[in-house]
Amino acid sequence: MQTFDQLIQSNAALIQKVVDFDVKHDLLLPLDFTVANTELTDEILDNIDLFSDWVNEKLAKNNARYGIGGYNEHRTIYSRSAHFDAGEEPRRLHLGVDIWGPAGTPIYNFYDATVQSFAYNDNLGDYGATIILSYDINGYKFNALYGHLNLASLNGLDEGKFIPTGAKIAELGTKEENGSWPPHLHFQLIEDMGGLKGDYPGVCRFSEREKYLANCPDPNLILKASFS
Repeated sequence: MQTFDQLIQSNAALIQKVVDFDVKHDLLLPLDFTVANTELTDEILDNIDLFSDWVNEKLAKNNARYGIGGYNEHRTIYSRSAHFDAGEEPRRLHLGVDIWGPAGTPIYNFYDATVQSFAYNDNLGDYGATIILSYDINGYKFNALYGHLNLASLNGLDEGKFIPTGAKIAELGTKEENGSWPPHLHFQLIEDMGGLKGDYPGVCRFSEREKYLANCPDPNLILKASFS
């Protein structure tokens, strides 16, 4: 039985883009949202417009088409929302990869899939419009969550609907429809949905790190193939 890494590597030629990207001309800028990033003050994080301006200025200054990063990253930015603070231990460990770009940026399906579920998760700091697709590559089944989309992306969807490789599935949403974030895609792989539909934790407690990382493979495996 192949590992997930081996599966994706052996099928890399079949993995298509998630966002439009020209490897010869476009740049990806890694963005750090840990405590090490002292530029992100509470003033910026508490104001969605200032937060968006910060991201946009970083991309423009570095002539980058997209910002990217976040898998297995312990992030301080979630302190801006009580949605991540329920219980004795807050949730801070990010389980997906974020791709930061303008609202309206098209999102594509990287491989043949079916719609597992979809929902509008309308909490402060939540996913906003969300689509979860199910995949089967050579018998290896897993899911991908696409979060922070625009509401129009949910139109015409039904559970079980077939989505072909390369199909445009969504666009990035504005702050009003994406959970009050600067526009970006939260892209997360999930092996076992645990019976959930329309939602799955994209941020976990650090004490549950090993359990969640084992169930959520590194999305960079897909993205490296789709950006190549």
